[in-house]
Amino acid sequence: MLSRLKLSFLLICFLVLALLPPIAEMIDEPFYVDLIARVMIFAIAAMSLDFILGYGAMISFGHALYLGLGTYAVGILAYYEVTNGWIQLLVCVFGCAAIAAFLGLISLRTTGIYFIMITFALAQMFYFLGISLEEYGGDDGLPIDSRSEFFSFFDLNESWNMYYLILSALTVLTILLWKIINSRFGMVVRGSSSNDARMQAIGFPTFKYRLVAFTIAGVVCGIAGFLLGNYTEFLTPEYMNWFRSGELMIMVMVGGMGTLFGPLFGAFGYLMVEEYLADFTEHWQFYFGPLLILLVLFAKRGLWGLLPGREDISNE
Repeated sequence: MLSRLKLSFLLICFLVLALLPPIAEMIDEPFYVDLIARVMIFAIAAMSLDFILGYGAMISFGHALYLGLGTYAVGILAYYEVTNGWIQLLVCVFGCAAIAAFLGLISLRTTGIYFIMITFALAQMFYFLGISLEEYGGDDGLPIDSRSEFFSFFDLNESWNMYYLILSALTVLTILLWKIINSRFGMVVRGSSSNDARMQAIGFPTFKYRLVAFTIAGVVCGIAGFLLGNYTEFLTPEYMNWFRSGELMIMVMVGGMGTLFGPLFGAFGYLMVEEYLADFTEHWQFYFGPLLILLVLFAKRGLWGLLPGREDISNE
């Protein structure tokens, strides 16, 4: 279980996030609302990757595929003037679930470097498919003329509404994944990552468990893409490219792999460093590399592990 100190820290962070828009308005700095909204979207995507990477030892190098699919669910339907948010969200969820399940059936029959390469190859296939879709902008992408519409009184063109939708999604999905990880299902997935043969020997069909986990992670990342499409009002196949998957993996490592909450802080740390260093040089990755190496060497549990307070790792 989480220590009281870390739980208190999470509650304080949530309170700060909830109060950020009015504070930003008071100090006349709306930039911070947009920046933190982007951070929260990528935190959801990184958290979904940590669900299979940190707990299931499934090193997917194509996880950003679902981020891109989520934006396409919004953009393509909006292109045909289907702006109902509920319809777009259903298409996003079921579309990502179907594709993740299909790709999982293929990739989960492999392990190790073969799993990494096949997830990379399958994701790149969709990336090049996106480039070839000239109807939807191809490599140039496609502007999304209208954000999703949920309720008449809840206009996502208002920055506060967009921000609180993202915050609500982050909160609900974090709690959902926490419950799954600490359920019997989550215990089997984690046991399979430690010793798959032993879990099968005692009667668990681990392939099915891992496939469901892989699908859940794809859906959660797809929801992050749905939010990203609405936030940026733009879709592009670049969201599905391999380097986006690499960025998500870096966020997980920076925050703390196998901690669930760590990627939330990893996304914040990565994007804030990018925002700061990019003001000085376009080659900011060159300077970020040594910082990442130092973090991996001296903080193996990432930023989350640097926080004081101990907890039972098995229930983290």
